[in-house]
Amino acid sequence: MFLLFFALLAGPLAFAQRAEPGRQVFVSRCAGCHGSDGNGGELGPAIATRVPSLTNDDLTSLVRQGRSAAGMPAFPGLNDSDVGDLIRYLRTLRPRSGAAPTRTRATLVDGRSIDGLVLNQSASDLQLLGDDRKIHLLRKSGGDRYRAVTSQADWPSYNGQTNGSRYSPLTQITAANVGRMVPRWIFSIPNTSRLQVTPVVAGGVMYVTSANECYALDAGAGREIWHYQRQRTKGLVGNAAGGINRGVAVAGDRVFMVTDHAHIIALNRFTGSLLWETEMADWHQNYNATGAPLAVGNLVVTGTSGGDEGVRGFVAAFDQATGREVWRFWTAPRRGEPKADTWQGAGIEHPGATTWLTGTYDPELDTLYWPTGNPSPDLIGDDRPGDNLYSDSVVALDAKRGTLKWHFQFTPHDVWDYDAQETPALVDATWENRPRRLLVQANRNGFFYVLDRTDGTFLMGRQYAANLTWARGLTPEGRPIVVPDMEPSLEGKRVCPSLEGASNWYSTSFNPATGLYYVQTNDKCGIFTKTPMTWEAGKGYMGGSFKQAPDEPARRVLRAIDIHTGKAVWELPQTGAVESWGGTLSTAGGVVIFGEDSGALMAADASNGKPLWSFQTSQTWKASPMTFMFDDKQYVAVASGPNIIAFGLPDE
Repeated sequence: MFLLFFALLAGPLAFAQRAEPGRQVFVSRCAGCHGSDGNGGELGPAIATRVPSLTNDDLTSLVRQGRSAAGMPAFPGLNDSDVGDLIRYLRTLRPRSGAAPTRTRATLVDGRSIDGLVLNQSASDLQLLGDDRKIHLLRKSGGDRYRAVTSQADWPSYNGQTNGSRYSPLTQITAANVGRMVPRWIFSIPNTSRLQVTPVVAGGVMYVTSANECYALDAGAGREIWHYQRQRTKGLVGNAAGGINRGVAVAGDRVFMVTDHAHIIALNRFTGSLLWETEMADWHQNYNATGAPLAVGNLVVTGTSGGDEGVRGFVAAFDQATGREVWRFWTAPRRGEPKADTWQGAGIEHPGATTWLTGTYDPELDTLYWPTGNPSPDLIGDDRPGDNLYSDSVVALDAKRGTLKWHFQFTPHDVWDYDAQETPALVDATWENRPRRLLVQANRNGFFYVLDRTDGTFLMGRQYAANLTWARGLTPEGRPIVVPDMEPSLEGKRVCPSLEGASNWYSTSFNPATGLYYVQTNDKCGIFTKTPMTWEAGKGYMGGSFKQAPDEPARRVLRAIDIHTGKAVWELPQTGAVESWGGTLSTAGGVVIFGEDSGALMAADASNGKPLWSFQTSQTWKASPMTFMFDDKQYVAVASGPNIIAFGLPDE
């Protein structure tokens, strides 16, 4: 009856005095899946280990509503008496020997004690789910006593803070000592290959994901605390079908993530139990989801994938407590709606412009800035003449209502898949001798942009890619001056940058101390070939194919861009196949840390690009690093292949 609720709530529970009627309900309704003793059967998981974590209200809700996405039916026909009897019987179930954590009392060095269930334990540490329903991370401190540990500096969302800068004020790891950094722990996620998740840390607990899975880890030891998992969706198309999930948002006692089939769910962040689930879109119509949500006030905001499969994009906000949808902003109009005139033709029926990467948020302006994807089909624009708003744009939305404040489109009428899904960083800086709220982005199309984020005014744009052939510059308003005869052709057209872009979704970073914006870039051209096709449910809708331009050199370069000039102050070329997707992190310690093209995690001096340290993982990067402080030690963590690896300075 329950799907992977790993949380186990401690505390004495009275056995039922009237269990027999409940046993009859259990045998007739539940035992066929979960076994007659509740320890698992052919069709369902063990529940004897999970019932103690749930309140009577939780159990009642499960019985009444079921979990259809998890294969558990609802039982609305049971009357209140039957449900009560069933719950009393469930409380009598006992796990098989060794199947459930044991209770303990942990004595702290100050003499206080914590009662709870042991979730994980070694000779040196203990993870305890206390009777207060909170996770307590403990370390041995002489004899049988423990000291409590936690994080002093969290990484609470996908980009750290909501401004998207991937910058940390931590200074323990510096340009002077980063060369001594060593691995501190490794956690491997089974049945995965190339993780794209950025770990999130809150209160000493790290949350990492793969498709339809979430793990809570002790951030200082890498040991599992709880694990939530559900089956992947069969018949799904799109990126999520390949197992992609980029992470969670955390707020209060909840963890939020998207499922592969475009639902958003909330888990109890201390126990991993499912609190609510909301369908965002119908996956049968090619929707899927991969992005990390963003917690804003009492809302959680996210979008979906499916732009390469011809869905209609949107950004939506949900109430954190209930999962109720509060607002939705569609990123492409229907016929007759405002901006529909930017879609002249049948292409408006399957427009794309999805929102699969995490946006940014300015709390003072109460404004969300969300990047949007390519129009569909990606490589053919014949049935969609016009600018195709709001594809390839950043949309500024009122955070409470979801209404549009302004937009800026980087690539009107895109036929090269130059989406705008590169994180926009929010920067406060002096611009032309006066303070100004800026938004900066190194766009996939090869241009670096600076906008005024209060109203979307274009302030500056400059080419940052070495090779750019599709446009010869930008107008004073920031509109690209497109070179004729650069659209994909049936025979194949050479265009720079390649379809992967001069940059892409992997994270960038802005360091306010140096004034530099660090971005992994590709100097690479491609052959764009269009292939006419019609939209079908369950199939892709790219409208063509692409490949790297043959017999042409390509290279990956870390560039540090001066946001006032758009020029690269320094460059760090890398050695590799230019097929990696690792992003950047910068810190107040004067370092920039990034996934280097050869498979190494590398650190460079943030001011001049001098290489300072590297650690070879022998993996193709698909994720970006982050940093946090745990037990007064700074860690750098990154997803590498199927592993989460945490680095830090060696113990003295």
